Amino acid sequence: MTSRNSIRDVLVRMGRLGIARDDLEESFMRGSGHGGQKVNKTSSTVRLRHQPTGLEVRCQEERSLSQNRYLARVALCEKLETRLREQRLGQSAAVARKRRQNAKRSRATKAQMLREKRYRSVTKNLRRRPLGED
Repeated sequence: MTSRNSIRDVLVRMGRLGIARDDLEESFMRGSGHGGQKVNKTSSTVRLRHQPTGLEVRCQEERSLSQNRYLARVALCEKLETRLREQRLGQSAAVARKRRQNAKRSRATKAQMLREKRYRSVTKNLRRRPLGED
């Protein structure tokens, strides 16, 4: 049985993530897999869909409908937190990439680059035809 404290914790977590109860579309269906007659007769599988984001979670881990509802909400929170974390990491990576692109080269790096350019130009000049030939 799921305690009231754990249910309250999930509701608080959902509030922090901006998940409103009106945004959730909840449906119940019969489970699949092992379980025989009990699975075929009861609709204890929970499908939870968060309409603004389109995230969907399906839970049939327990035999109890109420426990599956709780677990589906927990799984939805975890999915949304993962998505938000990935977005934040992507934004910080883009900022870091832009910072690296705009950074000036060090003197040593620039000197090395110029040496390589000079060497390359000498190599290319040696490939030319001599001036008198045509």
